[in-house]
Amino acid sequence: MIVPFAHLDELSKLPEAAAQEMMALSQKMEHVLRQVYSPDGINLGMNIGRAAGAGVAGHVHMHFLPRWVGDTNFMRAACCRKRWMSPTSAFWARCDSDDALSSEVPLSVK
Repeated sequence: MIVPFAHLDELSKLPEAAAQEMMALSQKMEHVLRQVYSPDGINLGMNIGRAAGAGVAGHVHMHFLPRWVGDTNFMRAACCRKRWMSPTSAFWARCDSDDALSSEVPLSVK
Protein backbone atom coordinates (compact mmCIF):
# COMPACT_ATOMS: atom_id res chain seq x y z
CA MET A 1 0.00 0.00 0.00
CA ILE A 2 1.20 3.49 -0.81
CA VAL A 3 -0.05 6.19 1.54
CA PRO A 4 0.82 9.87 1.16
CA PHE A 5 1.74 11.83 4.29
CA ALA A 6 -1.08 14.32 3.67
CA HIS A 7 -4.41 13.28 5.21
CA LEU A 8 -6.71 14.11 2.31
CA ASP A 9 -10.06 12.58 1.42
CA GLU A 10 -9.92 13.19 -2.35
CA LEU A 11 -7.24 12.46 -4.92
CA SER A 12 -7.91 15.84 -6.54
CA LYS A 13 -6.76 17.55 -3.32
CA LEU A 14 -3.37 15.83 -3.37
CA PRO A 15 -0.53 18.21 -4.28
CA GLU A 16 1.04 17.52 -7.70
CA ALA A 17 4.40 16.55 -6.16
CA ALA A 18 2.77 13.98 -3.86
CA ALA A 19 0.76 12.51 -6.76
CA GLN A 20 3.95 12.20 -8.82
CA GLU A 21 5.73 10.56 -5.90
CA MET A 22 2.88 8.05 -5.52
CA MET A 23 3.22 7.11 -9.20
CA ALA A 24 7.01 6.80 -8.96
CA LEU A 25 6.62 4.56 -5.89
CA SER A 26 3.96 2.55 -7.76
CA GLN A 27 6.44 1.84 -10.55
CA LYS A 28 9.06 0.71 -8.04
CA MET A 29 6.53 -1.39 -6.12
CA GLU A 30 5.47 -3.13 -9.34
CA HIS A 31 9.12 -3.96 -9.99
CA VAL A 32 9.63 -5.39 -6.48
CA LEU A 33 6.44 -7.49 -6.66
CA ARG A 34 7.36 -8.88 -10.08
CA GLN A 35 10.91 -9.74 -8.99
CA VAL A 36 9.94 -11.35 -5.68
CA TYR A 37 6.67 -13.13 -6.59
CA SER A 38 6.56 -13.39 -10.42
CA PRO A 39 2.80 -12.70 -10.59
CA ASP A 40 0.84 -12.95 -13.85
CA GLY A 41 -0.51 -9.45 -13.21
CA ILE A 42 -0.94 -6.76 -10.58
CA ASN A 43 -4.06 -4.90 -9.45
CA LEU A 44 -3.64 -1.29 -8.33
CA GLY A 45 -6.66 0.22 -6.66
CA MET A 46 -7.99 3.23 -4.79
CA ASN A 47 -11.28 3.30 -2.92
CA ILE A 48 -12.02 6.98 -2.40
CA GLY A 49 -14.84 7.60 0.05
CA ARG A 50 -16.83 5.33 2.33
CA ALA A 51 -19.38 4.46 -0.36
CA ALA A 52 -16.52 3.24 -2.57
CA GLY A 53 -15.32 0.88 0.16
CA ALA A 54 -12.53 2.95 1.68
CA GLY A 55 -11.52 1.51 5.03
CA VAL A 56 -9.88 4.83 5.87
CA ALA A 57 -12.24 7.23 4.13
CA GLY A 58 -10.36 10.41 5.02
CA HIS A 59 -6.97 9.35 3.64
CA VAL A 60 -6.40 8.50 -0.03
CA HIS A 61 -4.06 5.56 -0.56
CA MET A 62 -3.26 2.99 -3.23
CA HIS A 63 -3.50 -0.78 -2.80
CA PHE A 64 -1.27 -3.27 -4.62
CA LEU A 65 -2.31 -6.87 -5.14
CA PRO A 66 -0.19 -9.36 -7.09
CA ARG A 67 -2.40 -11.66 -9.19
CA TRP A 68 -2.08 -15.10 -10.76
CA VAL A 69 -4.25 -16.68 -13.42
CA GLY A 70 -7.09 -18.50 -11.66
CA ASP A 71 -6.85 -16.76 -8.29
CA THR A 72 -9.74 -15.06 -6.44
CA ASN A 73 -11.52 -12.18 -8.17
CA PHE A 74 -10.12 -8.86 -6.91
CA MET A 75 -13.46 -7.20 -6.14
CA ARG A 76 -14.67 -10.16 -4.15
CA ALA A 77 -11.42 -10.24 -2.18
CA ALA A 78 -11.66 -6.50 -1.52
CA CYS A 79 -15.34 -6.57 -0.57
CA CYS A 80 -14.91 -9.47 1.83
CA ARG A 81 -11.96 -7.64 3.40
CA LYS A 82 -9.59 -10.55 2.90
CA ARG A 83 -5.98 -9.53 3.17
CA TRP A 84 -3.21 -10.94 1.04
CA MET A 85 -0.20 -11.76 3.15
CA SER A 86 3.31 -12.57 2.05
CA PRO A 87 4.10 -16.29 2.33
CA THR A 88 7.75 -15.42 2.97
CA SER A 89 9.67 -12.78 4.81
CA ALA A 90 11.75 -11.96 1.69
CA PHE A 91 9.28 -9.35 0.47
CA TRP A 92 9.00 -7.60 3.82
CA ALA A 93 12.76 -7.63 4.31
CA ARG A 94 13.15 -5.83 0.98
CA CYS A 95 10.49 -3.26 1.80
CA ASP A 96 11.95 -2.58 5.25
CA SER A 97 15.48 -1.84 4.05
CA ASP A 98 16.41 1.76 3.29
CA ASP A 99 17.36 1.01 -0.30
CA ALA A 100 14.77 -1.70 -0.99
CA LEU A 101 13.15 0.16 -3.85
CA SER A 102 16.34 1.50 -5.39
CA SER A 103 16.78 0.47 -9.02
CA GLU A 104 20.44 -0.36 -8.27
CA VAL A 105 19.58 -3.08 -5.74
CA PRO A 106 19.38 -6.59 -7.23
CA LEU A 107 16.02 -8.07 -6.29
CA SER A 108 16.63 -11.79 -6.68
CA VAL A 109 15.37 -13.82 -3.74
CA LYS A 110 17.95 -16.11 -2.16
